[in-house]
Amino acid sequence: MSADRVIASARSWLGTPYHDQASLRGVGCDCLGLARGVWRDVIGDEPFPMPPYSRDWGETGAHEVIAESARGVMPEVLPAEAGPGDMLVFRMMPRAISKHIGILTRDGTFVHAYERLGVIEEAMSESWRRRIAFAFLFQKNEETEGLQP
Repeated sequence: MSADRVIASARSWLGTPYHDQASLRGVGCDCLGLARGVWRDVIGDEPFPMPPYSRDWGETGAHEVIAESARGVMPEVLPAEAGPGDMLVFRMMPRAISKHIGILTRDGTFVHAYERLGVIEEAMSESWRRRIAFAFLFQKNEETEGLQP
């Protein structure tokens, strides 16, 4: 998948208002909804229905639900190897599960949906960089295609 195509799709969501568990460009989305919308734009139908989820960044648990689900459909890379167009999963609080998603651009920035701000593009600061827990190539994982997490 072309990084430029992924980035262009992500940027086409800029200005979309924040709306928990939504995924409709220009109307509303959360960070996962943004990633789902970019998937639909550049890859096609979503691989499985999205179950309800909590937006609590402090949630703890034994399972990295977002990362485990992403592994079922996207190739994982080390966060240090993430490049333009890749999806990043952030751990927002120590000891919490990772629950925030953004898409890396070529300009030292990333696109993400943030409560009260909607979809924005901002600098990949050291503070954000430290929170990256997982990274995935924005393409189908051919080895696991058809499997549901």
